[in-house]
Amino acid sequence: MRIAAAQARCPWLDPAAGTAKVLDFLNDAAGQGVELVAFPETFLSGYPFWVERTDGARFDDPDQKRAYAAYLDAAVELGGPELAQITEAVRDLGVFTYLGISERSGGTVYCTLVAISPEEGVVSAHRKLVPTFEERLVWGSGDGHGLRAHSFRGVRVGGLNCWENWMPLARQALYAQGVDLHISVWPGSTALTRDITRFIAREGRVWSLAAGALFSYADVPADFPLYDRLKELGPRADGGSAIAGPDGEWVVEPVAGEERLVIADLDLAAVRGERQNFDPAGHYSRPDVLQLQVDRRRQATAHFTD
Repeated sequence: MRIAAAQARCPWLDPAAGTAKVLDFLNDAAGQGVELVAFPETFLSGYPFWVERTDGARFDDPDQKRAYAAYLDAAVELGGPELAQITEAVRDLGVFTYLGISERSGGTVYCTLVAISPEEGVVSAHRKLVPTFEERLVWGSGDGHGLRAHSFRGVRVGGLNCWENWMPLARQALYAQGVDLHISVWPGSTALTRDITRFIAREGRVWSLAAGALFSYADVPADFPLYDRLKELGPRADGGSAIAGPDGEWVVEPVAGEERLVIADLDLAAVRGERQNFDPAGHYSRPDVLQLQVDRRRQATAHFTD
């Protein structure tokens, strides 16, 4: 299987332009024979870059309220037109797609990784289990509903958002489902992907694909409430998309600063070979001693009735 990370500059807080860019990359991927592609964390409609640089934790600050409102308005819904259009393209092009979105549900935004199958449409929407540090000022906490592996053309694949790739039990929840390919999605940083991409590959004896975005504070739209405090800050996300083989060695080292598809050809025989001496969910596990339980129920917001 030919796989790819779509390392792209995010049209920040512009879901229409973001959708168009996803469609462009999907067409490019299909034209290059790619069968599975992953887009960065919250690529549609953007990562909350402003929080760490504008006193995001200042309580009841009117500028922060307006910034959050703008971010909420730009987020997309699972049943919305953006994902419907992308799902149709995935079906037409035959490219299995992992897409990071800022998902709007009521007044809350979730960091969500959506898996879209050409045959079945959206097969999972994984909300990030624990937003990292300042992200907790913007995103709600997720659940285990989307901790699922999927089969596509003989390959088992699963994915996680950013730092939850460092959560051992979250990784094991996917390994235990027999994944051959692990997807990790990031806001965009060679520093973030350099260690964990290879670590996952070697630990899970899996192919490991990291997808990161490009972003500069100059990309912030002029009508964003905190634009004047951000416009002079310069580059923020440098990409970092990379691919490692199941022996933990680089196939494509982290790519910085380039907007392009990062492509490799996946060989399942390499996975089988590496599991000869270590299989974390098979002969090197001890289910009689160590067991993992995963609650995959969606944690819905409470509704009050008379």
